[in-house]
Amino acid sequence: MDRFLVDFRAFALLLLLAASKAWAADIFLEWNIAADTTIRPVDADQPVLTINGMFPGPLINSTTNDIVHVNVFNNLDEPLLFTWNGIQQRLNSWQDGVSGTNCPITPGTNWTYVFQVKDQIGSYFYFLSTNFQKAGGGFGPLRINNRNVIAVPFPKPEAEFDLLIGDWYFYSYRVSLFAPLKMGCNPSQTAGDNLIGLGFPHYILINGKPFYNNSWGRAYETIEVTQGKTYWLRISNVGSSLSFNFRIQNHQMVLVETEGSYPQQIVLDSLDVHVGQSYSVLVTANQNIGGYYMVATPTQADTSSFPDIKGVGILRYASSDVNVTGPLPAGPDPLDREFSVNQSRSIRWNMTAGAARPNPQGTFNVSNVVINQTFVLHGSKWMIEDQPRHTVNNVSYWTPSTPLKLADHFFNGTGVYQLDEFPVDSINTEASYGTSVVSGFHKGWIQLVFQNDLDKMDAWHLDGFGFYVVGFGDGKWSPESRSTYNLLDPVLRSTVQVYPGGWSAVYAFLDNPGMWNLRSQRLENWYLGQEMYIRVFDSDPNPIKERPPPDNVLLCGLYLHLQPLGIIELCCHP
Repeated sequence: MDRFLVDFRAFALLLLLAASKAWAADIFLEWNIAADTTIRPVDADQPVLTINGMFPGPLINSTTNDIVHVNVFNNLDEPLLFTWNGIQQRLNSWQDGVSGTNCPITPGTNWTYVFQVKDQIGSYFYFLSTNFQKAGGGFGPLRINNRNVIAVPFPKPEAEFDLLIGDWYFYSYRVSLFAPLKMGCNPSQTAGDNLIGLGFPHYILINGKPFYNNSWGRAYETIEVTQGKTYWLRISNVGSSLSFNFRIQNHQMVLVETEGSYPQQIVLDSLDVHVGQSYSVLVTANQNIGGYYMVATPTQADTSSFPDIKGVGILRYASSDVNVTGPLPAGPDPLDREFSVNQSRSIRWNMTAGAARPNPQGTFNVSNVVINQTFVLHGSKWMIEDQPRHTVNNVSYWTPSTPLKLADHFFNGTGVYQLDEFPVDSINTEASYGTSVVSGFHKGWIQLVFQNDLDKMDAWHLDGFGFYVVGFGDGKWSPESRSTYNLLDPVLRSTVQVYPGGWSAVYAFLDNPGMWNLRSQRLENWYLGQEMYIRVFDSDPNPIKERPPPDNVLLCGLYLHLQPLGIIELCCHP
């Protein structure tokens, strides 16, 4: 009987792999990761993390259900991990690339990620997830195109462009970004006080390039278009801290996609993009031949002390010898929350379009779902053992040297974490450290309420799933807040913004077994403990339910002795 079960499970895995290959191609990539001090995107001596010498890194251009193989060679002098922001890793959290699921790739070694972009379409990006490496580069665009048998709900554009836009510091990510987080701390401070942190960013880069007409002689980003043609811009906020508002001089944008969802198309003069989010817009070159500003400026932040921070590129018509003229196009007031919230509420699902599957998106809706779990999660800031820390319900995540997924597989997490000791709907009276892992009901619906107790914008992301953004509000959430939800056509995405002193609510269907990271997308918050893991468990070891560890799985921490060649432990924070 035991032999029969083994043979059956092996056969089931073969069937799973065969099914996953249907309508799929294999994409093989080889990446060399290095630190380059010659790029100098701004006028500062700092290492910039490159992939095959590129900053930003190369495009991963895939189609629904493709299998992506990325062989990563670590030429740094520190360990690294890549994560695939918004890619759901169906049945396979082993490839997620965060500290809770993977041992790091150590200096001088390589490791191959293998993941499938299953049942997804859309615009995403990847980035280095270890410590503050994202603030030094190591990010790039990731597209998932529709299969030919599923129509895109807009005419094919002339061309596509990826715009990776984000804030940038003139500090080295390795030294100067770490130091401010550990200095000048007053143990008597409590939540809400002005603890030492990164400070306001110094620049906004567009595709790794500074603003137009900068004094350092650096190249700025230029997009060339042909008059009368329409273009697809895939815009992602790859920054560490700031939300930005994006607009193009004298041109309107049509919103057509957000992190794998087709929304109802709306015409925009400008678009707010929060940390970790991605959007697609269509822009028609319908103006006189010439050059036009593309501008990204901070939003939902007080810029009075930093009035000149901006990203500026040029949309240039082909054959144009006309320079840009006039002032930069004005956007909404940086502190205009009403504009930002109203725009977010106007982004609604297109219920009739198909996306990754031929079924209309509206086939999968939340109008009458039964919520099995509710987590109310407060993001706050505290001093813990004389260190500034970010917390979730007053617990600051402590990263163990053994990935949670590894511990879960070998010994049900014993010695690494305690399951379900984290308060999911209450706040601890005192702030403390904890390795926060909670159970999610497999194939159950969860309501996640993100409460921002601080005075800065936040953004939350859930690996492994998309979630339906059903509500925003000011003040404290309560069960009565559900009366304000949009349950008719909420958009599905993987990152949601949370306004200062406010809340955002999402629904997610936990049909993807694994160990999944739930985190703040603001790098300081994440690094200092604003994260947790949701363990979605199915006791059936059938590989159709969840894939087993890959043959090349790395071992570290408590399981270091099982690794034939050995591996350095990931330096845990704090």
